[in-house]
Amino acid sequence: MRYIEKADRNQITCLPESIEDYVGEDNAVRVIDAFVNSLDMEALGFNRSQPNETGRPAYDPRDMLKLYIYGYFNRIRSGRKLKQECTRNIEVMYLLGKLAPDFRTITDFRKDNRAAIQKVFRAFVKICMECKLYQRELLAVDGTKFRAVNSKDNTYNEEILKKKLMRIETHIAEYLRVLDEADEAAAVSDETSREQIQAAIAELHSRKEKYDGYLGELSSTGKTQILTTDPEAHRMHTKDGFNCCYNVQTVTDAGSHLIVAYEVTGNNTDQGLLTKMSEQAKEILEMGSAEVVADKGYESRQDILNALMNGIVPNVGLKYDKDERVFNLEYEEIDNTNEMRDSTRPEDIKKCLHAGILPVCYENTAISVQVQELSILAKSYMMLNIFG
Repeated sequence: MRYIEKADRNQITCLPESIEDYVGEDNAVRVIDAFVNSLDMEALGFNRSQPNETGRPAYDPRDMLKLYIYGYFNRIRSGRKLKQECTRNIEVMYLLGKLAPDFRTITDFRKDNRAAIQKVFRAFVKICMECKLYQRELLAVDGTKFRAVNSKDNTYNEEILKKKLMRIETHIAEYLRVLDEADEAAAVSDETSREQIQAAIAELHSRKEKYDGYLGELSSTGKTQILTTDPEAHRMHTKDGFNCCYNVQTVTDAGSHLIVAYEVTGNNTDQGLLTKMSEQAKEILEMGSAEVVADKGYESRQDILNALMNGIVPNVGLKYDKDERVFNLEYEEIDNTNEMRDSTRPEDIKKCLHAGILPVCYENTAISVQVQELSILAKSYMMLNIFG
């Protein structure tokens, strides 16, 4: 028997096949193509959303966004690798119509349209909501540390800078001492050695000026660190020790496992970020109140209390408490309790909790409220049971 015969490379066809024929009807790239074509690029804030009347034509941001999304789904992050896919990948040829932008154009698109790309994510979430893909019953919040390109040597804080400046001062003093001793002994006949020492001193002065500038920047901006390659990253403690990283916060719908909101931060830990991320998810999903679950890395009594006051049920793993968290609130009597109990507005929730009344949105959760008398002052005790 013979092998399956393949087409002859040199065979000329009168009616060549179209790229459309190579992409199946259920291929995911058709979804990417339809989704991006439905977006209002100008409203989202993309650069060059309208072509210039003069000058060299630019790439349509829709095509660049399609390439970016395709790379995301196929775990291709490098601009150089995406450029290669443009010339050898049938799916990318279908999306871009055989366009092959340079890798710098690809990376610049991502860099210059960060805010617009985040809005694209929100537009996708809205579509998922219209399709009723989110269950909106329980949200999970967690943080992940992504390594930055910035090296440890290009990371500076006040302590490191002061140590470096002290060493520079010591080196400069040592070089000057060597020159003075050589002059007194009339032993510096070698001009090359003198020039090398003077060049080293000049280099040290240049570095000193740079480090002084970094110290001034820390003082004026209130920052604690300066990373020269990735300014928005931070030196953080990871499983592999201290590394330059981004702390990416993600909120996920527990039922569908779809991401609701995300934010790239420079926070060393997750503490203090629970309310912020939960509020973003509530706004995107258009929820009056939300129940969230998070690990004990989010343990912050003030942050948890803020979440409670804003219509968020925070099921945070116990770190300092054994069985439950107890918050003491000043008692404040209110009227129209039924109307306020049904409300999900933060101001009404806060009034109910201060009055020792459990809002309707907190019923059947781990939150309980009771009023107790302490001497002549009545205070409301809100007890939150957290399941670790």
